[in-house]
Amino acid sequence: MTQTRYIMLAMAGSAALLLGAWMFQFAGYAPCKLCVWQRWPHGAAVAIGLVALWMPAAIFLVAGALAALTTAGIGLYHTGIERAWWEGPDSCTSGDISDLSTDALMDQIMSAPLVQCDVVAWQMLGLSMASWNMVMSLVLAGLWACAYAKGRTNI
Repeated sequence: MTQTRYIMLAMAGSAALLLGAWMFQFAGYAPCKLCVWQRWPHGAAVAIGLVALWMPAAIFLVAGALAALTTAGIGLYHTGIERAWWEGPDSCTSGDISDLSTDALMDQIMSAPLVQCDVVAWQMLGLSMASWNMVMSLVLAGLWACAYAKGRTNI
């Protein structure tokens, strides 16, 4: 496969994941804060891909891979929060309420985000959207790496 094809696949993959996220949102699955954070690197990867198609310098290919790895990292972090492996940011999760007074609990409820990061809204084959984003983003990082390697062999 050519370097251009790898770049196009990686760029199209990020665009498809963004489109899928927007389709879920349109279908009524409002994104949490971390879901939105996972979208930004995909947007960057699409922009980087457009530049890399015009000028496939190694720096752009590495930047595309880093964008994919960034969203994979955020997806891993989000997955860990969903599975209670670690706590998420207080602004995005329900947190521990065992030591709260009634007034403090009511304040927390009233200031809580509508969509919390520790709640899985949708899953397929046991993986949440954040988990699928992580897996697919790692595949996209591999495509960027293949584009980089293909360019190195053509020098």
